[in-house]
Amino acid sequence: MAKCSICDKGAHFGNNVSHSHRRSNRMWKSNIKSVKAVVDGTPKKIYVCTSCLKSGKVERA
Repeated sequence: MAKCSICDKGAHFGNNVSHSHRRSNRMWKSNIKSVKAVVDGTPKKIYVCTSCLKSGKVERA
């Protein structure tokens, strides 16, 4: 679910690195919003990242 339907941006994975340089897994979630947008001429609810919303790639309904 947490994936942009426009650009396919999703979660990114990496490591938390402590002061003593021990590593543990962590995850960065992208800022995904549920938006009512025009898809093929009809309004539909889709999940879109905020960078696609801001750039105007999505026409809101």
